[in-house]
Amino acid sequence: MEGGELEVDALEYTPTWIVAGVCSLIVTVSLAAERCLHYLGKTLKRKHQKALFEALLKVKEELMLLGFISLLMTVSQDVIQRTCIPPSWTNYLLPCKRMEERSVVDLGGRRLLPKSVPRSDHCKNKGKVPLLSLEALHQLHIFIFVLAITHVIFSVLTMVLGGAKIRQWRHWEAEIHKNDAGNGPKKLTNVQQFEFIRERFNGVGQESTMLSWMHSFVKQFYASVTKSDYATMRLGFIMTHCRGNLKFGFHRYMVRALEADFKKVVGIRWYLWIFVVIFMLLNVNGWHTYFWISFLPLILLLAVGTKLEHVIAQLAHDVAEKHSAIEGDLVVNPSDEYFWCGKPRVILYLIHFILFQNAFEIALFFWILTTYGFNSCIMDHVPFIVPRLVIGVVIQLLCSYSTLPLYAIVTQMGTFFKKEIFDDHIQQGLVGWAQKARMRAESSKDAAAAAAAGTTRHGASSRLEMLRRAAAMMQCRRALPR
Repeated sequence: MEGGELEVDALEYTPTWIVAGVCSLIVTVSLAAERCLHYLGKTLKRKHQKALFEALLKVKEELMLLGFISLLMTVSQDVIQRTCIPPSWTNYLLPCKRMEERSVVDLGGRRLLPKSVPRSDHCKNKGKVPLLSLEALHQLHIFIFVLAITHVIFSVLTMVLGGAKIRQWRHWEAEIHKNDAGNGPKKLTNVQQFEFIRERFNGVGQESTMLSWMHSFVKQFYASVTKSDYATMRLGFIMTHCRGNLKFGFHRYMVRALEADFKKVVGIRWYLWIFVVIFMLLNVNGWHTYFWISFLPLILLLAVGTKLEHVIAQLAHDVAEKHSAIEGDLVVNPSDEYFWCGKPRVILYLIHFILFQNAFEIALFFWILTTYGFNSCIMDHVPFIVPRLVIGVVIQLLCSYSTLPLYAIVTQMGTFFKKEIFDDHIQQGLVGWAQKARMRAESSKDAAAAAAAGTTRHGASSRLEMLRRAAAMMQCRRALPR
């Protein structure tokens, strides 16, 4: 009877109209999705949204990786089924307590593969069990897809909501250009009369440092960036990198830099997959691992928001300590020293991890809900579920409306500007010139002495830096607001 059922289920005994119909449906849906991504890419290129187009390419890379993972899991399922282990090995690190007998009804009504499949008999005849059952492999397969898609969706949602917040600053940029139309004589102003100093400076000394950190922590929840913050940091950036053009389109440059960073956030890097493996390893019954892990992205997000706010406070603190009165406008001095490890890029990596970890929590919840049901033991108890969902929503909203806009403007307060200050054709010209200079340096290395070769490389590097600076000044002069 069992052999007859297996023969009926085999592909060679399945009606051809069913096989053709299912294949047609799968191919049609796949081609429709591919065409949608293709036309979206053409639209982005037509609108000269290079950064968003590269982010779309990153999404395609992730989909290709998922396809390869799917293929690998499908091809290797026979090998996994024939890999046998002692039954005692399966009694450790269980996400749920094992029951002696479980029926389909006990498992929430989900369909299990028949245990009479010959592959499972291979280990059963040896008195052992397969390394991973076909049902568990199938569920793991689905979870990986759900995780990747959820991460992409949440990243796009964060970018859309954060971008909407940043676009509200555009009218500040317009007001600044309007007010700078008629520059009057510069007057001497007490530093404490500047609104930026009044809002951000908390005095001098150890107590003021603690007060500054506390104020920065609270500030991220309301009015994280005010008009005076924007105007002061904008002027500090222009006076450092574009001194020749006070009408430089800072808002446009900031949005372009953020879009370029987005393509890095939307992908899933190799170290994030390592975290997934670690989190799944620690999901042991009674440990409530996913509940405790849900606090990790929240803590990191609050720390990142506090640090970004504190960078603004440090800018105000340095000016207030050095000057009692200022002639003209207040100008801050951007520096990498304000950031962790002296690298503003660290903030981007932390935001990337926060978004991925939050997507992991949400994807895991919905995957368990649809696969095992709400009352499953792997879902954990209700007092542990509700806080996880609330934390996920808080992280998404706080990151979108506060942390991401803060990151967009505060990371411009580093020592160096980003390449998005150039137009696309200037970027391509610089890259081409650098490649040619490197090729000339390498070709001359064989003919010249080691010292001469070192001088050539240094000269090429110096000329490249001079060209970048010159191109930046030209770009600043031409980058009028649009």
